[in-house]
Amino acid sequence: QVQLVESGGGSVQSGGSLRLSCAVSGGISSEYNMGWFRQAQGNGREGVATVDNSGRTMYTSDVKGRFAISQDNAKKTFYLQMDDLKPEDTAMYYCALRRGGTQYTADFQFRPEFWNYWGQGTQVTVSS
Repeated sequence: QVQLVESGGGSVQSGGSLRLSCAVSGGISSEYNMGWFRQAQGNGREGVATVDNSGRTMYTSDVKGRFAISQDNAKKTFYLQMDDLKPEDTAMYYCALRRGGTQYTADFQFRPEFWNYWGQGTQVTVSS
């Protein structure tokens, strides 16, 4: 059984940084996609960044240049480095795993219904 556990959320001021971690336990295949999503209060869940087993990354336009997704395969841990945070980044952040190494176009890559496993979320709050 695959389990994902996020950590690293917190409260920061605008312009600050946080690094989220997602620890993966259980067996995963050699081909996968890992992603970070977020959900602000009253909004739907939206994609933020993804990385596949080959290291290919994808970002939404809102975070490109400010956020960086990475992975440590030895530790089975994935990270989201978030810099220059803005109040509109405030949300619950979730990591997710999708079986298979195909990286779709952004329209499909960031659709939550295509992802197989989810963590419980970690809250990020950015104050102005």
